[in-house]
Amino acid sequence: MTPDLLRAWGLPDPGDSKKARGQVIVVGGSRRSPGAVLLAGEATLRVGAGRLGLMVPGSIEAQLGVVIPEAAVFALPPRASDSLAQDLIDGLEAADAVLVGPGFDDPDETRATLLAVAEAKIRCLILDAFALGILPDVARRELPEALILNPNQEEAAILLGREVDEGDPAADMVAIAERFEAVVNCYGLVATADGATWQVKEGGAGLGTSGSGDVLAGAISGFAARGVEASRAAVWGSWTHARAGDRLTERVGLGFLARELPAELTAAVAEISG
Repeated sequence: MTPDLLRAWGLPDPGDSKKARGQVIVVGGSRRSPGAVLLAGEATLRVGAGRLGLMVPGSIEAQLGVVIPEAAVFALPPRASDSLAQDLIDGLEAADAVLVGPGFDDPDETRATLLAVAEAKIRCLILDAFALGILPDVARRELPEALILNPNQEEAAILLGREVDEGDPAADMVAIAERFEAVVNCYGLVATADGATWQVKEGGAGLGTSGSGDVLAGAISGFAARGVEASRAAVWGSWTHARAGDRLTERVGLGFLARELPAELTAAVAEISG
């Protein structure tokens, strides 16, 4: 993966309004990890998505509405097994990309929420964190055709049913992509079910910090919402996230925080698109 390839791919015309740049819904959060949806949500806007909605437990709905005033905030049902209210379904179906997983901390609730969300007509679904851990127990037919998975190595091992082969990780990512009929991004290695792969060389140790993966998932979702095809959205998101980490490392060194990454995403995109 090189900046020249990204320039050759380009990005969709941003148009003249926020509606032209797409809408993202991030579904996740918990009282223990309310910041995950905040990081992911901000990242979607920082790579150019036009509108953002957060669907979170009622216990954190009010505080997120204050912290990220750019987002519309919706409360999930008190019980994950309950059907979604019509306004939530309408929001999901209006979105160009839906990200599920950041901040969830209970497998059963995550599975129930994912299945409830997937009943809506979703254009592109991105799964991260706990939503990946429960994916082997979800029938593929329950999910939309356009599906992007953003596992770390531990989550990739769950999806594979064994440890990732360090000698040939690309083959394992393709195997995951084939099994789940999805685009897969794992630590800068993007794979599709037809065997195509891209490797992002940028990024470094500084990205190994709490919340960094939430920013990455948000970046991928933001590009998907803008109308970038799924595999290219994963590559764009992975490269931009890695380049944001490099920019911070160059400026401040090891020890930057995930909350500092979103602002650098915008600058990283500008390096490519001007």
